[in-house]
Amino acid sequence: MGLFSFIKNAGKKIFGNKDEATEATQAVETPKSKTELLKAEIDRLGIPVSGLDVSVSEMVTVSGQTETNADREKIILAMGNIDCIGCVEDNIMVTNPEPEAVFHVVKSGDTLSKISKEVYGDPMKYNVIFEANKPMLEHPDKIYPGQTLRIPAVG
Repeated sequence: MGLFSFIKNAGKKIFGNKDEATEATQAVETPKSKTELLKAEIDRLGIPVSGLDVSVSEMVTVSGQTETNADREKIILAMGNIDCIGCVEDNIMVTNPEPEAVFHVVKSGDTLSKISKEVYGDPMKYNVIFEANKPMLEHPDKIYPGQTLRIPAVG
């Protein structure tokens, strides 16, 4: 549990822009709130969590219960790697805790292989990082500056 900082203007755009917001308010359907959009993103990614509660103010606060730190960390990253989110407060309980991963902010020129060589001493372990960040990452080459990734310990 804790507070995690992210780069506010880097990440997936799920809240739309001003033009989309204007169009949405003119539509027959009621536009989804930021809270509903964030919960929908966790559902879309299929990360297991029960009793998920998300609130948004100057930061996103998440709570609930999940079985592993990996799932907890993925929820934090899924929320923090969204455009306009600068901070995530974590109140998620973990029933079967294991060692926590470290987080790495992607810099310009980074690749998973480069990060893997820096962290593990072996560029060929890039797939460990890729797998640790699924389903948020769809392809090992699709990372961007400002994105935060999980870097799990390897034995």
